[in-house]
Amino acid sequence: MPNDIQISKFMSLALRHAPEEAGLVLDENGWADLGALCAVIERKFSASPADVARVVAENPKKRFAIAGDRIRAVQGHSVDIDLGLASSAPPELLYHGTKEEFLPAILREGLRSQSRQHVHLSKDIETARIVARRRKGKDVILRVDSAAMAGDGLIFFVSDNGVWLTDSIPPRYLREISERELP
Repeated sequence: MPNDIQISKFMSLALRHAPEEAGLVLDENGWADLGALCAVIERKFSASPADVARVVAENPKKRFAIAGDRIRAVQGHSVDIDLGLASSAPPELLYHGTKEEFLPAILREGLRSQSRQHVHLSKDIETARIVARRRKGKDVILRVDSAAMAGDGLIFFVSDNGVWLTDSIPPRYLREISERELP
């Protein structure tokens, strides 16, 4: 059986960052030809189109979407695409998981999208914790006053898998959640 994690990582690379690595072309909304991606994955991992469909369906983070004969990543792109998401009113608070080593710069400069198109935010603390755990170091959870941001005219989007997106977050809307405040 093919390694689903390797397939998912390759799909993320091809559909979010480097479509040329798979010989793909993304349209302006990030869609690629599903058959072409399946052919590359079959050669690279000996995986069938059914395996690709399973990886999409069973991905716990719901990173990919299939529509007919097309596939795309639902967020996290470093290539320039327009997901076609309508702006959405965010909940009052959102959360961002990071590492303590980045905290001084974040509190001084705010959150920026870095190499991606948007800053990614979680709707709950537990999801932000999972995000923070992806890297080594002490976890830090930031509370984002998204209601105040929206009130000040900053725009939010919500991806198909529930990740909240915005261009950047100025430091005045951020506050570190202390250990004793965490559930």
